[in-house]
Amino acid sequence: MPTVLVVYHSETGNTARMAELVAEGAREAGADVVLKSVEETSADELTQYAGIIAGSPTYYGLMSAPLKELFDRSVKFHGQLAGKMGGAFTSSGNIGGGNETTILSILQAMLIHGMVIQGTSEGDHYGAVALARPDARAEAQARALGARVAELAAKLA
Repeated sequence: MPTVLVVYHSETGNTARMAELVAEGAREAGADVVLKSVEETSADELTQYAGIIAGSPTYYGLMSAPLKELFDRSVKFHGQLAGKMGGAFTSSGNIGGGNETTILSILQAMLIHGMVIQGTSEGDHYGAVALARPDARAEAQARALGARVAELAAKLA
């Protein structure tokens, strides 16, 4: 099975909890999972994974500065992530807080690298979203995201 990186930035613990749930979903789908905070992750290691799922709190409708910095540093590997599976998740303080635009900012960086993104016709279309601490709905969506990325990464590997 492929190895999937779940990388996240979290200030309050909500996005970290989502990362754990995404990792659980990927493991349940059979992937080897590496779960790391963005502070523990170097751009150099991104090429090692068949899938990368990135999570960030919603900051002004965009990914947080630490996660953006990781993608900025990854420019030296431009083209080397092409064909790898990607996914994104976020948490925010309220329903209109920019959740989808945050996920899209992460997915844009992945698409520029040539990564493969799969949405879903059910639930959180672009990636898993939580409002503050993940509730049962957000937990299910996070696990489903992890499983979806792991399953497709296995097919692409």
